Amino acid sequence: MSPMWDRVGTAEKGVEEDLPFGEYPYTIDDKGRVVMPPAFREFVEDGMILTRGMEGCLYVFPLASWRRVEEQLEGLPLTDAESRSFVRFFYSGASKARLDNQSRVSVPQPLRTFAALDGDVVVAGAPGRLELWSPQRWDAAISAVQDNPPKPDLLINFVA
Repeated sequence: MSPMWDRVGTAEKGVEEDLPFGEYPYTIDDKGRVVMPPAFREFVEDGMILTRGMEGCLYVFPLASWRRVEEQLEGLPLTDAESRSFVRFFYSGASKARLDNQSRVSVPQPLRTFAALDGDVVVAGAPGRLELWSPQRWDAAISAVQDNPPKPDLLINFVA
């Protein structure tokens, strides 16, 4: 697959932000390391946070994006049980990481277990983050969207 990468100006913040596009099949080695696809390396070159994601994947946030995520998590009401549960799920699994000299990221064992990462891995781009998937879960997630697309009101402003 050829890498797809785009620079998108974010007028609201007044900065240019790299957005990762595409999906890439890789493998995770026996030490829990996965090579970051060349198209995504600049996105996480200053470090990253890996944490539990939805649908059984892992989210990978560049440090700058993670700071915004933390602000939103801190803004959730402490008195709300669902908010506390989500923060616990999302934040307690977080792990700081950097690319090594061979452009690999080490995925901690608890996160590998959570996401069923063993052998083959799909590294996928998403707005503001990357996702690490087992190929079986990735295929199931993509099929689920095809079989049951989002409701029209969620997509009303998607395409002009």
